[in-house]
Amino acid sequence: MYGLLSLPGGRVLCVVVALVIAAAFHGGAFAQAPLITAAENGDLPALQRALEGEPALEERDAQQRTALMAAVQANQTEASRLLIEAGADVNARDSIEDSPYLLAGARGYLDILRLTLENGADLNSTNRFGGTALIPAAERGHVETVRTLIAAGVDPDHVNKLGWTALLEAVILGDGGPDHVAVVKLLVDAGADTDIPDRKGVTALQHAKRHNYAEIVEILQAAGAH
Repeated sequence: MYGLLSLPGGRVLCVVVALVIAAAFHGGAFAQAPLITAAENGDLPALQRALEGEPALEERDAQQRTALMAAVQANQTEASRLLIEAGADVNARDSIEDSPYLLAGARGYLDILRLTLENGADLNSTNRFGGTALIPAAERGHVETVRTLIAAGVDPDHVNKLGWTALLEAVILGDGGPDHVAVVKLLVDAGADTDIPDRKGVTALQHAKRHNYAEIVEILQAAGAH
């Protein structure tokens, strides 16, 4: 410490702070929980060891992620399965209001999504944009995910904070390609209201026409859309 005192001006404080932070890291104050690390890395032996006894399944990291959330973000299916079977909460929220269920739906991680649906997923839960899992799945053209969420009972007509339904997002933010055509067909067949407009009063059919999405226009018109 005597060497630090000889440093000019504010450099003393900077060096001291740096040393404190480094010590905290080495001492574990900022270390990630072993359960979360194992889950994120898909390290099943380490995860199984961490799950022995009574693990803190809902312990959070700096981003408020549980071990299950970390596993889902990394698309670690088997790690997610182990955690869910151990009782991890599929609806636990992180710092940006995502949950394992919502994220699996949004990213199209179908196997993990099915695990969450079988273990208490809240179908009415919404992300930070006020959307159900179905809306981002439709936007991104995750056909089988959309099919699965519809079958599970997610409301196809839910409107998010942007004023968009799953159908509107599939048309407005989609590319009009085969996957988005299939998503639109699934939503229409599920009874989605084709005439719910966006906040400017523009319907899915009108958006599809503007983008020259001929196949989607045909599907919507056949369903009686305006």
